[in-house]
Amino acid sequence: MNKKKLSILSLGVLIAGMATAQQKHRANPSVKTSKVAVQGFNYKTKAEETYKNINSYFTDRKTGLYFETTDTVHRENIHSWLWPLCALVQAANEMERLHPGKKYMEPVVKAIDQYYNKSKPAAYQDYVTAERLSSRFYDDNQWIAIAYLDAYRRTHKPKYLQVAKMIYTFMMSGADQQAGGGLYWKEGDHSTKNTCSNGPAILVALELYKTTKEQRYLKTAKEVYNWTSKTLQSEDGLFYDNIKIPSLKLDKAFYTYNAGTMLQSNVLLYEITKEKKYLVEAQKIAGAAKDYFYKKDRLPSHYWFNAVMLRGYVALYQIDQNKDWIDFYKQDALRIWEKERDEQGLLGKKDTKSLIDQAGMAEIYARLALLTSKN
Repeated sequence: MNKKKLSILSLGVLIAGMATAQQKHRANPSVKTSKVAVQGFNYKTKAEETYKNINSYFTDRKTGLYFETTDTVHRENIHSWLWPLCALVQAANEMERLHPGKKYMEPVVKAIDQYYNKSKPAAYQDYVTAERLSSRFYDDNQWIAIAYLDAYRRTHKPKYLQVAKMIYTFMMSGADQQAGGGLYWKEGDHSTKNTCSNGPAILVALELYKTTKEQRYLKTAKEVYNWTSKTLQSEDGLFYDNIKIPSLKLDKAFYTYNAGTMLQSNVLLYEITKEKKYLVEAQKIAGAAKDYFYKKDRLPSHYWFNAVMLRGYVALYQIDQNKDWIDFYKQDALRIWEKERDEQGLLGKKDTKSLIDQAGMAEIYARLALLTSKN
């Protein structure tokens, strides 16, 4: 993930005032008053339209790559950083779940291949390799592995598993015992260990364990989980952004995607081990995140961060069937469609629209459509 971009995004994500995780969750009045609108909202068509716009406005048909924004004058690069493609490939996976037999992932995978850097351990760099050599981030690669493992379960295509194993090797090269364990965020940069590179690491390891049954993956997952929970979790259940090395000072910013990866990690650990403590912890994180992030009937404005958090809520909902975990997402998805969509159908509050925002919302609409079709 591009560090400069993260610092800019943080301005719009932090929200003051955190309620305790033990606070009782009462029904949101806005959900009640908008119940008819939410029930009549067709998430599938919204996912389809959003994804169609991605292909229309963000695809470079000459190269098979993607553009990062709709601004053709002030682009930072010719093509997109890898990070938005991490969002797009997961959205493509959800679209294939909605439309079995269609090949949404194929062009995205081909684009991601153009970021491949063969330096050992091999991985994807954060920009197109043919245009220049650039940095490699552990979290960028982890998001790809997560999407590929999701796709492997559906398709059993060997490439998806092979790449996920490659990324596992790469991410573990970023682990050491500074600050007691955990993984760094960026290759060669030993200044921080972040929830955004440790939460996804747990998910990659757990999904590899589920697929291969190799105990080393489960061992890794538990070790990284224990370190992240001990080092980066607040008393209320949310997760700080990072710990500085070597000062051990905490960056106490909260982001929805960090809550999401740790929420989903707890659900997966519960499913694998059947230990109730993980389910209790998942529900604690879910309650704390809803209290903190869903303010004034809306989530923070970074759609893809919210999409990652939704993954955790969907996983928990499939276990405990608590609709509170999903209803506020339905409300927010409706609000965004009605209030944050321009005349071209592109989503986002700014005049310049971004690929990562469209991909994040495509994933959210697709996941909600899949949930709705099951109910």
